[in-house]
Amino acid sequence: MANINTSAQDRTFDAIVIGSGISGGWAAKEFTEKGLKTLVLERGRDVKHLKDYPTTNKYPWEFPHGGQIPEAIKEEAPVVSRCYAFKEDAMHFFVKDKEHPYEQDKPFDWIRGYQVGGKSLLWARQTQRWSDYDFEGPARDGFAVDWPIRYADIAPWYSYVEKFVGISGNKDGIDNLPDGEFLPPMELTAVEQYFQKFVKDNYKDRHVIYGRCAHLSEPQQIHIEQGRVQCQKRNLCQRGCPFGGYFSSNSSTLPWAEKTGNLTLRPHSVVHSVIYDEKKGKATGVRVVDAKTKEMTEYYARVIFVNASAINSNLILLNSTSSRFPNGLGNDSGVLGKYFAFHNYRATIYADHDGHMDVTTDGRRPTSAYIPRFRNVKKQETDFLRGYAAGFDTGRRKWNSHDGIGKSLKDNLFNEEMGNWYVGSHMMGETIPKEISQLTLDKDKKDEWGMPVIHVNIGYDDNDEKMVKDFHEQMTEMYTKAGFTNIRTGDSKQAPGLDIHEMGGARMGKDPKTSVLNKWNQLHDVNNVFVTDGACMTSTSTQNPSLTYMALTARAVDYAVSQMKKGEI
Repeated sequence: MANINTSAQDRTFDAIVIGSGISGGWAAKEFTEKGLKTLVLERGRDVKHLKDYPTTNKYPWEFPHGGQIPEAIKEEAPVVSRCYAFKEDAMHFFVKDKEHPYEQDKPFDWIRGYQVGGKSLLWARQTQRWSDYDFEGPARDGFAVDWPIRYADIAPWYSYVEKFVGISGNKDGIDNLPDGEFLPPMELTAVEQYFQKFVKDNYKDRHVIYGRCAHLSEPQQIHIEQGRVQCQKRNLCQRGCPFGGYFSSNSSTLPWAEKTGNLTLRPHSVVHSVIYDEKKGKATGVRVVDAKTKEMTEYYARVIFVNASAINSNLILLNSTSSRFPNGLGNDSGVLGKYFAFHNYRATIYADHDGHMDVTTDGRRPTSAYIPRFRNVKKQETDFLRGYAAGFDTGRRKWNSHDGIGKSLKDNLFNEEMGNWYVGSHMMGETIPKEISQLTLDKDKKDEWGMPVIHVNIGYDDNDEKMVKDFHEQMTEMYTKAGFTNIRTGDSKQAPGLDIHEMGGARMGKDPKTSVLNKWNQLHDVNNVFVTDGACMTSTSTQNPSLTYMALTARAVDYAVSQMKKGEI
């Protein structure tokens, strides 16, 4: 990639992208493909596909602690160690809590991965489109503000990114979960198929489907051109995939952008703020603190995309102050940092299944079944707003164990006796963006790079509690009718954040008085700055959000470039 020298000319680009994760990688791909010299700034270290996956091919016995995290490390990292993927094989892709402080005005687990590729190396890879039931939700239900777009605006961009990413799925024909451009699905288990048929036969508005996922079940030519091959179903995805079997910035968009010759990637670059020129009435560049030397340098471009992940994107905009914008860049509305939201993952339910004893599972699979939202879809039918989706996973218990020594250990390991099936679901509930749920900057505390420490003030409300209760009631009813036994409900009471689906703060909207971004993800008040990561979201829906970030990013870049050609930017 291009070397960066110290002259202003060599620090000037057509486009600057802040962040190299899922949305930043897409911005880089789209800008460079369209011929723009593009600088991608990443605050963490470089991670190159294949070269920088140190554990990807290790055997279980090669991990000193059997894959688990020692207590000493957990004590040093009390927040990040609560993440499901923070294990011995992937902990090098997570930040260390003590090195990156933040203030929890209410308990909030902020899970971060500061490296090239960001959390695209770690995401759960579930990909569902939104529908008009989601985009029209705020206007219909009276919360947040109206989305400035509808499904028709983003549908072709969903198709565009799905073809490049590679999404395994079925054409399910569900109006509140639109179909996409799918590769063949992997197989549901016998019990998942049983429950799928049971729900179809007994509930007209409920569905059990294959969980659509960003895995190459049958690579197409576009994926082969990326250097990616078929998913091997190793289920070691958080280590980084040497096959490129699942989508990440590292295996896909960034190498694609690099091939154009238009990409300059600068790791170890902590973006301090966006530079606003009051005479020109636009942004001219960004201030960057070198993560190693702590020296500040300015870089310049005609257009700037902020894709630092939801909280950090809010932090950068709030920290970008000037006489024109004393409260943060583009913050004439005063809502920047407010109306922050997340997904509620607290509720779970488990049960046993005594049937299908003549079959079991074989091999691994990087997804499971999925139950799309069925509450308050076409009409308000509960005492809470919005609804929830759910996972549905099954398996067969095996009685082998690691007990014993010598022959008894060997016998236990190879014991082929099997027990009954287990089933389980977790809730992914939509939370309501509220003005009191906000991100603010500490006036006095700064981190070692001179950035203000951010305060996170967000929590559950009565709507969330009612939703948890309804999930338990509805799923218990469905499990009971399906003949499942020993039903057990759970509420983890976990703090917001472990969903890793933080959204909002720089929301899209029609009215500049109540939103930060317009329908093109463009700041209402600064037309050459765009935000297309989770910070842009007006509401959260129940679907996993990454596919929507990618589609919004590709759409916004296309618009930005067209405006640049017209001389509007």
